[in-house]
Amino acid sequence: MATTQTTGTSEGGADQDGPVEPENLVLAGEFAATSRDQWLDAVDQIVHKSGRIREDALLGAGVQKLSRTSPDGIRVAPLYAAEDVEDLPGTGVPGAWPFTRGSRAAGHVAEGWDIRQRHAGTDPAAVKDAVMGDLENGVNSVWLTAGDAGVPVEEIGSVLADVYLDLAPVVLDAGEQAAEAAEAYLALAAERGIEDSALLGTLGLDPIGLRARAGNGPDVDSVVAIARRVANDFPLVKAVVVDATPVQETGGSDAQELGFSLASGVAYLRALTAAGLDVAAAASLLEFRYAATPEQFPTIAKLRAARRLWARVLEASGTTDVPQTQHAVVPPTLFSRRDPWVNMLRGTVAGFAAGVGGADAVTVPPFDVAIGESEPFSRRVARNTQALLIEESHLAQVIDPAGGSWYVEHLTDDLATTAWAFFQEIEGAGGVVAALDSGLVARRTAEVRAGREQAVAHRTAPLTGVSEFPNLDERLVERTPLPEAIERGGLPLYRPSEAYEHHRDRSDEILADKGERPSAFLATLGPLAAYTARAGFARNLLQAGGLDAPEAGATESAEEVATAFRESPSTVAVLCSTDKLYDERAADTAAALREAGATRILLAGRPAEEVPGVDGYLYAGCDALAVIDDVYAALEAQA
Repeated sequence: MATTQTTGTSEGGADQDGPVEPENLVLAGEFAATSRDQWLDAVDQIVHKSGRIREDALLGAGVQKLSRTSPDGIRVAPLYAAEDVEDLPGTGVPGAWPFTRGSRAAGHVAEGWDIRQRHAGTDPAAVKDAVMGDLENGVNSVWLTAGDAGVPVEEIGSVLADVYLDLAPVVLDAGEQAAEAAEAYLALAAERGIEDSALLGTLGLDPIGLRARAGNGPDVDSVVAIARRVANDFPLVKAVVVDATPVQETGGSDAQELGFSLASGVAYLRALTAAGLDVAAAASLLEFRYAATPEQFPTIAKLRAARRLWARVLEASGTTDVPQTQHAVVPPTLFSRRDPWVNMLRGTVAGFAAGVGGADAVTVPPFDVAIGESEPFSRRVARNTQALLIEESHLAQVIDPAGGSWYVEHLTDDLATTAWAFFQEIEGAGGVVAALDSGLVARRTAEVRAGREQAVAHRTAPLTGVSEFPNLDERLVERTPLPEAIERGGLPLYRPSEAYEHHRDRSDEILADKGERPSAFLATLGPLAAYTARAGFARNLLQAGGLDAPEAGATESAEEVATAFRESPSTVAVLCSTDKLYDERAADTAAALREAGATRILLAGRPAEEVPGVDGYLYAGCDALAVIDDVYAALEAQA
């Protein structure tokens, strides 16, 4: 900060000598202004040094090279500046239309967001104990699964026997039995003598979300009777959930999730207003549920865009006074069954993004949710993850922390624009129910899922502990299996880690049956310094599929490598060394390995020319799952 040496008079009238702050602070004012072209040139020079662009490339070629395309087709640049957001629509202020910056003027400063824990057990007594344990230790609201996938509907009263329904909101999730569960909850409140005006909760009516997962469900109009009753008598209760997470669960994109939520919300608005409710009353009955993922910036931008888009829908419908109520959920589909401890980190990043994005309620699942019924320890970690973000990290003390970030503001606008186009496509197909029944939503999300599958297979979307840095010696976490929440007959369920976990399970079965894991021998050429990098890469890739990878060690000849190979249990070998040593010894070593009994020979690297005797190659960006399948096939052929 620049200062000037002046003599002046303070507000109190006393003379004051010394440095005085100028009226207008100019941060970095002592430095010359930097133009955008200078930034572009600096990036170009660095990218040129890496060999990724030519020296005579046009200005900005480096930024173009470093840019990427999101699953929605949105260009994401490595550099954003003020001019990038000059033409974007205004975001307003927190608590005011269009609510991009949050639904409340003070954000979450007063008390933080709602920490909401899900309970999906089937034993009423155990679920009751878990619910009370959470509420007594930092959780604000309960998300209760009932019906076929949770506690019986008739046991809702016993599970919630000790819950103060006018203090701790209960969110119901009962699938096909949603209406019965809602009636049971309202009856329970009446039986307890709770004033209608004081009852809290969300009844969880969502026939559209059920249809998205199961492939069928009640008509949208099935929500009307209970929703009208809630509108008339229970001002603090939400009747309907607009659940967009089925789109994320099937591998869809952020913009597709947003577009689907708009179409679903509009369908419910039409049904409720046709039944006599005004737009504001109908909108006040809805709670929107979105996925919060470890991709933190897209999550932040998605939640901000969701509020803006819904505000636009309501403005077109005749009201600007009702902000969108958001429940952000970290999807269990993103959690791995292998090395589940890493899920704590995934949940932390996703929970952080949900809080920064302004969600009203956030659910971070226990780290073992993908394995089965969670235990007290894992539920404690889940709730304390959010408590730490709020209480220790003071994340809620800043109103709209991402506001003003040129990248986030630009991404928010890009997502809003792309999502609106998908919303219009759904509406053009006859609305969300027709789009689900015709397969439109399934086709569009399948296109994105295919790209995600390729990224996971090629490890350009790495999964820590699964496709990257797996632990073959991990001690498996065992949990009681939970029933499938809903039998998937609609949008299929996509778990990114599943393909690798399948191979890991396969390896465990072979270990239990034969006493040793399947393996691929690392045929290391030369000294340690020559082969260690590519041997480490190959071992990491192979172990992601449950394949052990013993190595020859330092070798000086093809014969040494072949001798070490004969002592290994594998018939598959992977050559590992430098390009120079490959030129000198790879062909001879491959021939020696073949003579020693190798049925499949791979090479770690991507040489300019084919190496004689080599059947395939492992390199950064290759299809790792295809390589793993290939090794298993070769091993099984010799079994």
